[in-house]
Amino acid sequence: MKYYILFVLFLLIQPVQSQIFFQSEVNKIQERYKDKINSSKNHVVFTGSSSIRMWKDLPLIFNNPKIINTGFGGSKASDLIYYIDELVLDFNPSKVIIYEGDNDISSGHKINFILKNIKSIIKKIEQKNKNAQIILISAKPSIMRWDLKKKYIQLNRKYKNLALKRNNIHFADTWSEMVDSGELKTDIFIEDGLHLNEKGYKIWEKVLRPILEKTN
Repeated sequence: MKYYILFVLFLLIQPVQSQIFFQSEVNKIQERYKDKINSSKNHVVFTGSSSIRMWKDLPLIFNNPKIINTGFGGSKASDLIYYIDELVLDFNPSKVIIYEGDNDISSGHKINFILKNIKSIIKKIEQKNKNAQIILISAKPSIMRWDLKKKYIQLNRKYKNLALKRNNIHFADTWSEMVDSGELKTDIFIEDGLHLNEKGYKIWEKVLRPILEKTN
């Protein structure tokens, strides 16, 4: 019984430790965009894990100076919920582009648990701005995590179905453009086999651009 209680406590404490670990990175993001916090302007927020953080020059790529990049390495949907004010709501967003699920699945989180967290994130955004447009980027395939592809496909199907039910939610299917006849395109990653190179981000840009234009 004692060991069971300790195990339960470990499961409860682990996410909190993770979120505290991210605090300094979140502080840096807030400092970087301090002049945009609580602004009357509606911003376009790209947020999520390192695949967003490493996507440089987003305002130039999409020709929109209102774009803010609040991605941070290692982020999972549960972390984004914890920091939803600092990373999203403080910027009065009219549009939020979310990339979560990649690290979640790799960490062993269940599909329905991830989806529940995504729905909580969406609810918090809508409470801030009921007209906000939300774009869910599909969890991407990668060389490092190709063995988890079935779970990623399942999660992406859930994202797509969620978007089909709501007019303000959109699904950016980057997965389909990153594979060819079921085989992963391996020349779109940097050396770590997980993160995208310039060619990989061009694919994301191609998928996202029409969705962003449609939601203007």
